[in-house]
Amino acid sequence: MTKSKRDISRLLPDRHPQPDFFVCDIFDAAPKSDIASMEYPLFTLSTKPDFTTRFYERNENWLKVSPSPAGLATVHDRDILIYCISQCMTALNQGREISRNMRFKAIDLLIVTNRKTSGEGYKLLRAALKRLQGTQVETNIITGGQEQWNVFSLIDKASIIKETRDGRMQEIEITLSDWVFNAIQEKRGDILTISRFYFRLRKPLERRLYELARKHCGTKNQCWPMKLETLYERTGSQSTFREFKRMIKTILDNQDHIPDYTFELIDETVYMRPRPDFKDKYKKVKQPDRIDQIRLKTQTYNNAKKFSKGWDLYMIEDEWRTMLREKNSMPETPDGSFVEYVKWYAKEHKL
Repeated sequence: MTKSKRDISRLLPDRHPQPDFFVCDIFDAAPKSDIASMEYPLFTLSTKPDFTTRFYERNENWLKVSPSPAGLATVHDRDILIYCISQCMTALNQGREISRNMRFKAIDLLIVTNRKTSGEGYKLLRAALKRLQGTQVETNIITGGQEQWNVFSLIDKASIIKETRDGRMQEIEITLSDWVFNAIQEKRGDILTISRFYFRLRKPLERRLYELARKHCGTKNQCWPMKLETLYERTGSQSTFREFKRMIKTILDNQDHIPDYTFELIDETVYMRPRPDFKDKYKKVKQPDRIDQIRLKTQTYNNAKKFSKGWDLYMIEDEWRTMLREKNSMPETPDGSFVEYVKWYAKEHKL
């Protein structure tokens, strides 16, 4: 992505420069009707306290989002969920167990999500946790031909385990809601990777554009058209439609800083397309060559040994690699794939 002075002015500063890394967008947290949360306007675009109750309906599915006294959770508050779910996905990919109850260092979250690590940064983090816990979501879900009604918060609770004298958090404990946690477990094969530059997008509407493009366009679709009216609903904008259209045009006139995708407005339709350099990252190479290059982590062997029931892990590894070659299949997370294969092998081949 080409940078310029104009780009930098439209991006938040890179507060914690570090080597590029990926962040798993596991907030593909979907109701059981399989409607991904990226598709729904769960978070307010407002940067000021928003106390408006939102209602979104598509076909027979509906979603109601109600604020707490602290207001609705914002698009920027969503960073906390991205971080939490990313940690869960890392554990799953390494064959480790995960839990709704998570404990981590506050500063790690702030750095990964490009937030301030000053006293103000910790104050804003505390406020974000309150909004995530207080925002209430109601939805109907179609499962097995039966309609269910669910009401939940985005996180069940948040606790500050350790805090310095000047009020800075050292450790945070968060309990994810069942809705989010179940989505991680059930949808882990469909987890999306997002750009680190997502955390530098200053405007909430730009973040929503990126989310929708990442969800619907991905890497396979050369182009994904979306009617402007539909986009207006999906973003959750509370502006008038006329004002929304003006804001979209302004963004599209200066969009070089938005990662991975380009956007074009033609006759009341927005066309989303992957950038060429983004698609190149996902070009397929010969699978057998990639399989031979797999290097499993030491921790992966330690995790797999717990499930091996006496079998030689290196013999099972040879079987696993042979299976991958025969299928010409490269797992997205080799470490997790190997642990799962060990579980299966030990179950099918008893000593």
